[in-house]
Amino acid sequence: MPPLSQQPRLPQTRFQQTRFQRSITQAGDRLEAWAQNPWRRLSLLLIVLLSATVFGGSVGAITGALSLLDPLAALICVIALEVACRWRRSLISQPMRLRLQVLDMARLGLLYGLLLDGFKLL
Repeated sequence: MPPLSQQPRLPQTRFQQTRFQRSITQAGDRLEAWAQNPWRRLSLLLIVLLSATVFGGSVGAITGALSLLDPLAALICVIALEVACRWRRSLISQPMRLRLQVLDMARLGLLYGLLLDGFKLL
């Protein structure tokens, strides 16, 4: 048997694009088109903000009740917020502003939920 460097490489096959895969890749464009209406956009951003607030509050409450993973949960939340800040820089140059606004609302909601839960402890 020849060494690995001398073995012929098999061509990489591309899988067939299914209708489901095309639908998933076009979901962002369809959501952007749906949110052209200002009231729809506002309702979507409000839903994201409130959902992230509930998620932030529940992260604080669950880790506080267990009192096992408080520093780890705080570290994970800080890392998630920092990744979102870094990802925001790459989204500023793109023409689709809805993704940027949704990301900002999710960041604000998560931070507000964590801070609100922290103030409950005072």
